[in-house]
Amino acid sequence: MRKAFDKLISWTGLIVALVLLVAGALLTWASSFATSNVHDQLAAQQITMPAAAALTTPEMKAQLTQYAGQELTTGAQAKAYADYYIQAHMDEQANGKTYSQISGEYMAALKADPTAKATQDLGQLRQTLFMGTTLRGMLLNAYAFATLGTIAMYAAVAAFIGSAVMFVLGALGLVHARRVSLVEAPAIEKIPATA
Repeated sequence: MRKAFDKLISWTGLIVALVLLVAGALLTWASSFATSNVHDQLAAQQITMPAAAALTTPEMKAQLTQYAGQELTTGAQAKAYADYYIQAHMDEQANGKTYSQISGEYMAALKADPTAKATQDLGQLRQTLFMGTTLRGMLLNAYAFATLGTIAMYAAVAAFIGSAVMFVLGALGLVHARRVSLVEAPAIEKIPATA
């Protein structure tokens, strides 16, 4: 009975090791796909991070100096550029108002006086905020995918480690089951020779 239980647990461990190995391989592929796709898509945009001289606020300097002048190709760069450069310029131009707020003001101004310079200025600001918000959204999506790629790589490493541990434990269990079967095997009695 003990031998059968040991074998069952050991083979289950080996199956789990195989499943974790396959999961690790798939997670590695997912990580590689996400990372390379983010890099390729961002590189295709040919965005250069702002030079140090263009960083006008202390927050910009703190968050973007490390990337100054580099080509934007990583999720971390995309997030920094979106949050501390694009957002800062949009806030400055709109006095901290969002695209939605400016759009509402523009729609009201159109009804009141569609040809006024103030209405036209609001229309231009609305367009600028729309483009900035759209670009921020795309860059933050790249950051999200890059983060998922990083998480997938950590999960792959954990799966490979788990697979190795389960393989060792399963193999040790089979060795133990074999030893138990040798110890439990009844001694073969000698049959006396008959004359």
